[in-house]
Amino acid sequence: MDTAGLTDFLEQHDFSGVVLIRKGRSTVFESATGLASRRWNAPITMDTRFDTASITKLFTSVAVLQQVAAGNLDLETSIHHYVDLRGTRIPIEVNLLHLLTHTSGLADDADEEDGDDYAAFWAALPVQTFLETKDFLPLFVDKEPLADPGDEVAFINVGYILAGMALEQVTGVPYRQYVFDEVFTPAGMTDSGFYDRREAAPRVAEGWDKNAAGEWVSNELAYPPIGSPDGGAHSTAADLVKFFEAVRGGVLLNKEYTEEFLLPQVELDEETAYGFGLEFDLDEDGSVRSYFQDGINAGASGILRHYVAENLDVVVLSNSEDGAWDVITEIDERV
Repeated sequence: MDTAGLTDFLEQHDFSGVVLIRKGRSTVFESATGLASRRWNAPITMDTRFDTASITKLFTSVAVLQQVAAGNLDLETSIHHYVDLRGTRIPIEVNLLHLLTHTSGLADDADEEDGDDYAAFWAALPVQTFLETKDFLPLFVDKEPLADPGDEVAFINVGYILAGMALEQVTGVPYRQYVFDEVFTPAGMTDSGFYDRREAAPRVAEGWDKNAAGEWVSNELAYPPIGSPDGGAHSTAADLVKFFEAVRGGVLLNKEYTEEFLLPQVELDEETAYGFGLEFDLDEDGSVRSYFQDGINAGASGILRHYVAENLDVVVLSNSEDGAWDVITEIDERV
């Protein structure tokens, strides 16, 4: 990959965040620019921890597949078997396979396809009360499903809330603790965790975005203050690469589910497929060009991506909602 001029590109775009490109064990490119804290003028470094937004779904998928491999969860058993959903509009036919591959047909908490805006959605709610996985249920369980389970593919967040609740039910361990113990720790992700944005934590980037008036606005109260199964874990760029290495190396899943995790499960269109948390960028012949998960939220954006033929792992993390996308596009074009 040609990285010449990439540093200049980041400077020209006032990029606030980190970029890490690895080929196998070798670092091809790394950069840390911008401010981790606008309050204290603290610079971003390569060991700064960022809100990973929906990249968190990868950790949830691996955690669920671990329990499937252990025989405690079944991908094709109704979610009602694991989570008490009596009196809700969640169809009995919805199972974990649907939830993890975005084929449940459920309505999301906020319907972005219908024009809903997440900033406005959370602004109308007491965000500080959404601290545990079960707290999110009232936001979607009484909504009319948009499709029958398995009929359509549509990216939603709430499927991962339900999957996280199933995980908690069969393990008896809170979601965040399970991921820390069974995903982060064995993968060697010593700089990853779930940090409350209302509290001070070392090397955690604060999220900031400019409003219509050009003023910087903190994301501290823009959405629930601590991560959940659909988003919000914090990690460094190096730790995210460790996660991919641990998955591919069979550290986190057995051989069967390692292979399943790295395979497309359902096609969204001719160019894109979904797997268990992963998205797959497909070539014209249907082969996998890259697999990835990206994420966006107020004060957070980024991607964790692997280019198969080139054997490149790419991480871009930014502490602004718009910060990562031009950089992700530039790197993809260079590859």
